Amino acid sequence: MKRNHAATADSPEQLVTSLRTLLTEAEQLVGDSAGTYAGEKAEEMKSRLEEAQAHLQEFYNSTRQKVVAGARQADETIRAHPYESLAVALGVGVLLGALLRRGG
Repeated sequence: MKRNHAATADSPEQLVTSLRTLLTEAEQLVGDSAGTYAGEKAEEMKSRLEEAQAHLQEFYNSTRQKVVAGARQADETIRAHPYESLAVALGVGVLLGALLRRGG
């Protein structure tokens, strides 16, 4: 039963699932007898692991760019509206304090 692992990972959960599958197959490979089958399987797993690492690196770079862009946007907004930002932060703090006090 051959599966297609060429699909790109769209979420961290899918990446983790792919890496867990690879780990499980690696454990099975260690348990298998040595020979050409093990060599072929090892090469296939190495290729898939490299592909998963490339997808993980792409995901990391994309996420990092989004976080940096969001931080820049937040910084620009706070600098453009400092008093409004302070009022919003105060309001959120009061709401969180009230919720925590009520729940405890």
